Amino acid sequence: MNDGTLQKRCAGVLLHITSLPNRDLGADAYKFIDFLAQSGMSLWQILPLGPTQGNLSPYQCLSAHAGNPKLISLQDLANEPWFNFKQSTSSRNRKKILKLAYQASSQDKKLQKNFLSFCNEHAFWLEDYAIFSILLGIHGNKPWFKWPKRLRNRDSKYLKEIELEFATRIDQVRFEQFIFFQQWLKLKAYAHQNGVSIIGDMPIFIAHNCSDVWAHPEYFTLDKDGQLTSVAGVPPDSFSKVGQRWGNPLYRWNRMKADGFQWWIQRIGIQFKLHDIVRIDHFRGFESYWEIPVTYKTAIKGHWVTAPGKSLFKALKSYYGTLPIIAEDLGYITPEVEALRDQFYLPGMRILQFAFDGNPNNSYLPANHIENCAVYTGTHDNDTTLGWFNRLPKKKQQIVYKYLGISKKSMPWDLIQSGLNSIAQYIIIPMQDILELDTEGRMNTPGTIRGNWRWYFNWQQIKSGLQEKLYGLLAYSNRLQTTDKR
Repeated sequence: MNDGTLQKRCAGVLLHITSLPNRDLGADAYKFIDFLAQSGMSLWQILPLGPTQGNLSPYQCLSAHAGNPKLISLQDLANEPWFNFKQSTSSRNRKKILKLAYQASSQDKKLQKNFLSFCNEHAFWLEDYAIFSILLGIHGNKPWFKWPKRLRNRDSKYLKEIELEFATRIDQVRFEQFIFFQQWLKLKAYAHQNGVSIIGDMPIFIAHNCSDVWAHPEYFTLDKDGQLTSVAGVPPDSFSKVGQRWGNPLYRWNRMKADGFQWWIQRIGIQFKLHDIVRIDHFRGFESYWEIPVTYKTAIKGHWVTAPGKSLFKALKSYYGTLPIIAEDLGYITPEVEALRDQFYLPGMRILQFAFDGNPNNSYLPANHIENCAVYTGTHDNDTTLGWFNRLPKKKQQIVYKYLGISKKSMPWDLIQSGLNSIAQYIIIPMQDILELDTEGRMNTPGTIRGNWRWYFNWQQIKSGLQEKLYGLLAYSNRLQTTDKR
């Protein structure tokens, strides 16, 4: 972790790896860090890095620990001295290039030693993930709970036969994870050299079709055949009359507590290795969560169940000492949730797009911010600030400008300036807002399944003088990073 680079007031940008022009861990990622440093930014917030499923959502990954091999930079891999691949690195050749790299790696003794060390360090999740990945392919990407019973229930004798039969392909999966971690940690080190810390993102719940649920069904609300008995979601609110039924398995917290929350300690450990700060999505679920019986098709008939968040975070704090975590405390938040967040001094979130409902006590209003929080103009689940503002009724637009005290109407910069001036320690600005994009730049629309997670920018969209403009705004609001890399 890189806590030392963070001063009292700092600023950053929200941009996922798949929103970079090349959508991988290669040259554009390094160029983006240069952009952040030149702009005076100290933080780069991303979305979860795991291997996605068909809908591309990084919040429903095939593993709670693995990196997405599709993010591996083929160009950087081709330039490795032990590989030195001379052909085209077109993404259409991804499988072929990764296979050739795996074969070439066996000739480099130092690399093999590092690979073995990686496999040993990560064995607690990597072994299950590697065989899970191969079994997914064998079964035409059917989820594990639809596999034959002996695989669904992890018959040890049959699994050993599979491991022997597909040993090379399983080892290839391990190797791809090794390369992903190598490339990511190299990128993270470059960020640190330029005074930039990485904020990662971790969903509280994990997907049903996930190697960790397959490997540890005892920790989740499943029956003996791996089928769900209850699922996660949130109750009806002003956004949805039927609530949201997410479909994730819930945790058997008593079982997790019984072994000292080892599963969580390991999960958080990987997140701390990959990132400097971790934003935990749906933090309120650690205090109590909305349990929906699996037979119900909506979230209406769910009920609140108390979770042992206090015991969990005590265990994490005891193990790790410091907890560089941002609590996503949006939605229905009770005094008990706030008490849990504040007991461990975790910064919460303030979304400026939620601020202007006419209530002077609205906690998202800049006047009501506190120092220990992270302010956002919007998140990956919101419209862009320009899109949001353009779709407000004229009267509401006038309320926004009246509050901001600005006569010259210039969105999204007016809202960005308001966030920069906030007392909040952190401000995170989506790249779409910095690029002044309308709704065409939206990353995700909750409750929909088409067209999400696909947005990316190109360097031509960065106007001349943008870095200097940002640098000036950060200087004026006392948010410049301490390491000046302009």
